[in-house]
Formats: sequence, C-alpha cells, structure tokens
Amino acid sequence: MRFDRAITGGLVALALAALSGCGPSAGAARQAAPGAAVVTKVIDGDTLAVKIGGGTEHVRLIGIDTPETHKPNTPVECFGVEATKALTRLVPTGTPLRLERDAELRDRYGRLLAYVYRAKDGLFVNLEMVKTGFAAAYTYPPNVAHTTDIVAAAGQARDAGRGLWSACGGGHVTFAM
Repeated sequence: MRFDRAITGGLVALALAALSGCGPSAGAARQAAPGAAVVTKVIDGDTLAVKIGGGTEHVRLIGIDTPETHKPNTPVECFGVEATKALTRLVPTGTPLRLERDAELRDRYGRLLAYVYRAKDGLFVNLEMVKTGFAAAYTYPPNVAHTTDIVAAAGQARDAGRGLWSACGGGHVTFAM
C-alpha cells in the first residue's frame, strides 16, 4: 500500500454501535458494558488482543496501517517495531478501552474492527498513532466514519516528518498489506 494513495468516494454517515451484541462473542460481550474491553496484549502497531465480556478477541484498529512485524515470510518493515512500542505505550496490558465499530464488524482474518479509545481519558488511539507518525491513514470502505480526521492527521505528520515519515523515506514509503 502506498501511504499517500488517494481517498476515493464520499464519506458515508454511519451510526456507530457498541461491539457488544455482534459476532461470535456476542454472549460474552453482552455481559460487559457496551464496547468495554481491556488490553491483554499488543500484537503490533495496529492490532490488539483484548478481553471483552468473558472472551478474548483480536482487534484491528480501523483507519490506520502500520509497518508489518509479524507477516509470514517477510522481513520486519521500517518502523514496525517502533509502531508496536508506540501502541504499547498508549495502551499497555491492563488498559481499559472503549471500542466503537463502523460498518463492518470483522476483517478477512476474523479480527474485530474498531475505533479504540482509552477509557480513562477518551484518547482516540487510532488518531493518536497517525498524529505521532507511527501509522499511516488507511481507508478501507465502507469503514470511513473518521476518514477525514485520520487523513488530515497523516498529512500533518508527513509534512512535519514525524516518525516513520522521516525514518522510512517520507512520502515514498510503502509496506505490504
């Protein structure tokens, strides 16, 4: 994927719903507060393992992409380790979260798709990763509720040379999806 690829199509007005009540973990999730989760592990810069209800789920942060660190048969990509460490600093193990979904519940790998917020202060984690240069904007319609803010933050990070934008070749940075 190219970091600076054009965003096509207009924004769709979407009603965000809590993750509870949807998908295979619905029974367990209904026992917790809507969208409430706790970090059990940071997988990489854009994926978390969380306890939600009585189960554990992998959560893919919507609207962002970070360099790969665990893709089979590929080397660790530029700034992948740093992105993972940044997400770990933002939401270490044990951090309570609020998860919000967009149009699709899961990705092709079965991970929950979510906008992630720290419960204690409401920090929008997906956006913070982009603002600080540890992630690029990655729009995957129909999940576009925060596209405008995320793309704007990515442009500002790129223009300021933050994080991966200075370490990995600026606007010409690519990594595998």
